[in-house]
Amino acid sequence: MKALLKRTTWMLPVAAVLFACGGKEKKTTIAENTAAETSTTKTLEIEKPQLTFGFIKLTDMAPLAIAKEKGFFEDEGLFVSVEAQSNWKNVLDRVIDGQLDGSHMLAGQPIAAGAGFGRQAELVTPFSMDLNGNGITVSNDVWSKMKPNVPKGADGKPVHPIKAEALKPVIEDYKNSGKAFKMGMVFPVSTHNYEIRYWLAAAGIHPGMYTAENVQGQIDAEVLLSVTPPPQMPATLEAGTIYGYCVGEPWNQQAVFKGIGVPVTTNYDIWKNNPEKVFVMTKKFVEQYPNTAVAVTKALIRAGKWLDEPGNRAEAVKILSMSQYVGADEAVLANSMTGTFEFEKGDKREMPDFNVFYKYNATYPFYSDGIWFLTQMRRWGQIPEAKPADWYANTIKDIYRPDIWTKAAKLLVEEGNIPASDIPTTDGYKPATADFIDGTTYDAKDPIGYINSFKIGNKDQAVQ
Repeated sequence: MKALLKRTTWMLPVAAVLFACGGKEKKTTIAENTAAETSTTKTLEIEKPQLTFGFIKLTDMAPLAIAKEKGFFEDEGLFVSVEAQSNWKNVLDRVIDGQLDGSHMLAGQPIAAGAGFGRQAELVTPFSMDLNGNGITVSNDVWSKMKPNVPKGADGKPVHPIKAEALKPVIEDYKNSGKAFKMGMVFPVSTHNYEIRYWLAAAGIHPGMYTAENVQGQIDAEVLLSVTPPPQMPATLEAGTIYGYCVGEPWNQQAVFKGIGVPVTTNYDIWKNNPEKVFVMTKKFVEQYPNTAVAVTKALIRAGKWLDEPGNRAEAVKILSMSQYVGADEAVLANSMTGTFEFEKGDKREMPDFNVFYKYNATYPFYSDGIWFLTQMRRWGQIPEAKPADWYANTIKDIYRPDIWTKAAKLLVEEGNIPASDIPTTDGYKPATADFIDGTTYDAKDPIGYINSFKIGNKDQAVQ
């Protein structure tokens, strides 16, 4: 059969010539048949096959590594280089300047770039890379002072989630001894910044406000938050420059592994199944190369699905441990990537949803996820003035692009790579949820009401 197909293939050009001699009608028929065959084997004409993508050394860059290593990019006719970047500012600048065609990025970065905070640019995300994946870690010394304030279960272990109320007296002790309590986060518009602020403020601890003059966000702060690149977090904690931090993996588990700190909570407990990183390209790129943008999204959706299929995480850990990707020890990566999370050394708990890459429609770029970041930017003063409710919806619709995701997903359904049931029926908004550590309800269709529901942070009157 293979020989026959091979023979038929090489004979086609000859047949075309012979039919051409026999008459115009026959020549047209063979051309139409050839075009029909081509269209069934190649659904997208790739405008830019050679691509360079960036990432930061975190486990949630996994969809990029998997799409490359498992051949999903190549299946789409894409030849992709994946390059580690030094910090999140560098990632943003290189995408905006066109040195990178796209990148693993903090969800808040494309949003801030389009909403007036920091460097401005037209960026879009057609793909959400993961849910959850972060933790808050404190030094051994701080943990020893927090621990007496944490309830214990029947097994003598701390009851989770651990709220920041347990940290409050420790902060007071530092203040009384004339020392500022310092903690790290990875970037001003990172999920980590908003999560550690949320966790602190839920316990009545003021994490500070941003103003035009105070871009560090430390006005009225009881905890001084500063930026530290993720891979440097453990060393900065060990040096005593900061007393705790919020970061993605493997840098919380690295603190446990090195015996220098204790993770006290995860962002799954701060906001269950919260969005984390996104894949970002410029608006110019997706307009200039629309099929390429869809093809990239297809490959990443397949990678997310592969990551969440039972039995694949061990292989994913091996891939991520490679020096060109995260480069951390397999044991450290496996602590969180294989469905567990270690808090105090030896206190390893089952946490199957610590890293989610596909379940719960994790890859779909929901408008409601993006609007949450806008509400936090306004809450803490990064957006300095009150905005009308429709500004939140209109702003996010220019950045989050479920239309690209949906086109990619429908092609994957046609190809048999994902089931049709994996495409959500949605207007882009998740239902209102109270799955937060303080039980506050978030409704993305009422952003001003949500902002006003907090005791700490800006309050807004309805603006027309």
